[in-house]
Amino acid sequence: MNTKSKVAVCSRSFSKNELLRVELTKHYKNITFNDKEVRFDSYSLVEFLKGHDKAIVALESINESVLNQLPDLKVISKYGVGLDMIDLHSMHKYGIKLGWTGGVNKRAVSELVIANAISLLHKTFFSNSEVKKNKWYQIIGRQLSDCTVGIVGCGNIGKDLVKILQPFGCTVLVNDIKDYSDFYKSYNLGRVDLNTLLKQSDIITLHLPLNESTYHIINKNNMNYIKKGGILINFARGGLIEEEPLKDMIATGSISGLALDVLEKEPFIDADLAVMDNVFITPHIGGSTHESILAMGLSAIKGLDSHGDPLRFNKL
Repeated sequence: MNTKSKVAVCSRSFSKNELLRVELTKHYKNITFNDKEVRFDSYSLVEFLKGHDKAIVALESINESVLNQLPDLKVISKYGVGLDMIDLHSMHKYGIKLGWTGGVNKRAVSELVIANAISLLHKTFFSNSEVKKNKWYQIIGRQLSDCTVGIVGCGNIGKDLVKILQPFGCTVLVNDIKDYSDFYKSYNLGRVDLNTLLKQSDIITLHLPLNESTYHIINKNNMNYIKKGGILINFARGGLIEEEPLKDMIATGSISGLALDVLEKEPFIDADLAVMDNVFITPHIGGSTHESILAMGLSAIKGLDSHGDPLRFNKL
């Protein structure tokens, strides 16, 4: 057991999980959990982390203004997979190491994508809302097996989604800046440019990190390429989609369904968009299964001792 280090656990989810608490206490004696379930701003985050040399973070914003006030901090371990809230260059500047493992929540996210795609195709959200209004009539949907699915981003989650889609017999198109040629060939995938994917896909699902090159990768200019009546799904990062044009796209039927598990400015919700019948918004629950939470937590604990230069992960 490590009796010298002081570990701060910022994540509310981790702090509430008894299994993860017990596991962490097997390795470290001096631990501060976020038992008050604080949503940290920069000031309260700094106050919470002061005096600790190791930290487990989730969706907290870790930037230079935070790091330059924490001279004792030596290791940050990520609970979850997204790195867009962490300034990797500033971590490198201050000599702080990063513990991170990609793909630990991939199956949870992939399953939820499939669930939302099928529900939107079969119009179950709308059908249920009609029944709640005491309306009972036939509503006709579509089968996933007859659709072309476009996956933007073929990393850990994108690859897992490809595997789950195989039994459905869908046509699958992929777009990624990286060339996973062997994987594409093994699963008979069509690698196309983004505009072609938007034009040909019945379902478009995003699985990209958020950075300068992917910010608003789906925007008012290329939304017009989306196949008439297509379904758009984003369970990655909110900033990937320019949200303002979505209402018109839904209202005109240019997009027949929209599923968002992430928003650009969480937790602020566009109420006009959220109440539309063919829109389904969830509060960033893609990785929130018991199995995924445990896997992410164990990975974060491991990352406190198994870590490296954060710039190693800058292009992932």
